[in-house]
Amino acid sequence: MKSFIAKVFAKWILRQLKNEQKNALEIQVQLMHSLLQQAAQTKFGKDHQFLGIKDYEAFKHNIPVQDYEGLKPYIDEAVAGASDIVWPGRPLYWAKTSGTTSGVKYIPISKQSIKYHINSARNALLCYIAETGNANFINGKLIFLSGSPEMEKKKGVFTGRLSGIVNHHVPGYLRTNQLPSYATNCIEDWEQKVAAIVDETIHQPMSLISGIPPWVQMYFDLLMAKTGKNISEIFPQFSVFVYGGVNFEPYRQKIEKSIGKKIDSIETYPASEGFIAFQDSQADKALLLQVNNGIFYEFIPVDEFYNENPTRVSLAGVELNKNYVLILNTNAGLFGYNIGDTLKFVSIQPYKILVTGRLKHFISAFGEHVIGEEVEHAILKVAEKYQIEIIEFTVAPQVNPAQGLPYHEWFVEFAEETNLPAYFAEEVDALLCLKNTYYNDLIQGGILKTLHLNQIKKGAFISYMKTQGKLGGQNKVPRLSNNRAIADQMIAMDLIK
Repeated sequence: MKSFIAKVFAKWILRQLKNEQKNALEIQVQLMHSLLQQAAQTKFGKDHQFLGIKDYEAFKHNIPVQDYEGLKPYIDEAVAGASDIVWPGRPLYWAKTSGTTSGVKYIPISKQSIKYHINSARNALLCYIAETGNANFINGKLIFLSGSPEMEKKKGVFTGRLSGIVNHHVPGYLRTNQLPSYATNCIEDWEQKVAAIVDETIHQPMSLISGIPPWVQMYFDLLMAKTGKNISEIFPQFSVFVYGGVNFEPYRQKIEKSIGKKIDSIETYPASEGFIAFQDSQADKALLLQVNNGIFYEFIPVDEFYNENPTRVSLAGVELNKNYVLILNTNAGLFGYNIGDTLKFVSIQPYKILVTGRLKHFISAFGEHVIGEEVEHAILKVAEKYQIEIIEFTVAPQVNPAQGLPYHEWFVEFAEETNLPAYFAEEVDALLCLKNTYYNDLIQGGILKTLHLNQIKKGAFISYMKTQGKLGGQNKVPRLSNNRAIADQMIAMDLIK
């Protein structure tokens, strides 16, 4: 009955999403005015003269682009208990996230915004059902590897991790299918938690598994070690893998090998600030931008972001295959908010995106501005050529080597200990040169020498994340750093083979 109803509902949702895409620009303009009207009497709205904003040009003039640090005085006041600061009343939740410069960040989730977090995840699955006709997974067991659903209260407002907050809003019709149990989900130590999840799920008819790829792989590794079987043998009904948070491609080969066969996967793009996009087709890796999710989007070209007056456009002004910094204005009270992600549009009919990296995760020690998309492309192509599986990697600049020219230093964990082909690093470097002309110019001009690749020990990244108190949950290893904090720590921990 569940699967039959899901198929009917899926067709209706798909029609609705297609209609929204046809009217995306009008919807976005309406959203801009609606957000301004709703927040006009808040402290932020009064300080930025929301009532006087009549068009997008005035919007840009009155509302500066800022990251969490810029909004922090308002957020701090709201966290302390004040009402009507960034959004009418008080938030329904504070989503707690880790900041690089701010320590803990508190992102507001309102009564208006919470439904979009829930419905977008649902719609991603419904689009999959509408396209493939596969709704059988709804009848099996579903697992969501997430943070703890336990929350604390700050001045009467529940506070916790986004994944834990969302866990409280799983629809009733899926509750009986959901694993792990609440008690297991509340275990804070990630290694203990995954071990408990294995015990709870190992004999269950798992049909859908969701989580960040590296931590799903850790779950798979424990299952296989305990049974001596691959995942499709343990869970023959497992047919859908849902993931988000990182690019799946570096993990795909290892995860598919663990499963023992190729299965369908759905990429999602949720954030504490809002649910931004999801993959709506198995035939297309691009993500469908959610244009009617209570978010008015803005975009700034990456190469202009640090200019004094960078170009700032709404959805109406985006160009294909251009890297943008994503700016959000939300129905939880974030305005001109730089979420820190970069993306590019690969389609505008409908509006589809690829996430290309993090604004702060790049290397530009010499003006090369190498980004995540470029390094991932380079190493994955060469690894595919030599049929070598990669677990994880990170890259840092070596500005002051003991001798010779500076270079980019790579730390790569492979699935198996391997003698790398003689030209592996050189081929990665050559592909990076093709992707990034600035980097190529520095290599050709004798400013940089070709990259140096360190093969690190198995489990090295898990060991590193454990020392940082960031094992599991929504935590991810930065692929690129403009400093040597991660690199030097790995060397100090003797993680290089």
